[in-house]
Amino acid sequence: MAKKLVIKVTAGADAPERCSQAFTVAAVAVASGVEVSLWLTGESSWFALPGRAGEFELPHAAPLPDLIDSILAAGRITLCTQCAARREITEEDVIEGVRIAGAQVFVSEAMADGTQALVY
Repeated sequence: MAKKLVIKVTAGADAPERCSQAFTVAAVAVASGVEVSLWLTGESSWFALPGRAGEFELPHAAPLPDLIDSILAAGRITLCTQCAARREITEEDVIEGVRIAGAQVFVSEAMADGTQALVY
């Protein structure tokens, strides 16, 4: 079993089920003791901003703000550098604990020994 899980979520409100699945898998993995790195790209980038996750609704799904809190409690959330720039999001704008980093860091994390990478 992989000791680390790197998840890239590309969907936001435009594909709510796919989006929710990524955050749910990340939160469950964190709760199971797996080291998790969740990457926000594309439309999921907006969830790096305070209050935006609270606007997301999907019936029969855990609230996105709760999932984000549980992931940040023991894992890491990263906002893609290019995605942030396209949306004019800066480090001063994001939720405390969210970092902004680029493809080099993603590739490094995804290729590390004992790591499983998933893309939603």
